[in-house]
Amino acid sequence: MKDPDPRDRSRPPFRILFVCTGNSARSQLAEGLANHLGQGDVEAHSAGTMPAGVNNHSVAVMQERGIDITHQRSKRIDEVPGPFDLVITLCDAAALLCPTSVRDYPMEHWSTPDPSFVPGGPEAVHQAFRRVRDRLELEITALIEKLRKGERGAGGTRTGAATRREPGVTKRAARR
Repeated sequence: MKDPDPRDRSRPPFRILFVCTGNSARSQLAEGLANHLGQGDVEAHSAGTMPAGVNNHSVAVMQERGIDITHQRSKRIDEVPGPFDLVITLCDAAALLCPTSVRDYPMEHWSTPDPSFVPGGPEAVHQAFRRVRDRLELEITALIEKLRKGERGAGGTRTGAATRREPGVTKRAARR
């Protein structure tokens, strides 16, 4: 029997929630990249433990890739309804503070530096945003390739170790 087409539009998209503290930089970049690169196979959302508004550098470095995230807004985790196939925390603080409402879903932790706090002037900050965007693009591309190869339901760490949980069972996000 032939394997199902991974781009079969009769299947719902793989739902991902990207979480960081401020929902202003890393998670906004990840949401925009995942929705763009996923081409309908992925439905990405982002939220923060303490939303702080979308950073202008996030918008600018995504525009450099031809991706418009001006419609995205910074929001709290409880403002994004589940269920999710995977929750990805992008900062260590969010991994620790992620509420139990999302800990029941498969989780990964991609420890990613905050580009907002690099030393130097505006150009140094902008370069840091580019580096984070490029890093997230590699991670998200690899995840989407894995999903398209039929590993849709597999949540796990970067090394591939499964972190799937039964509903109602909580577990701390993997730490690096």
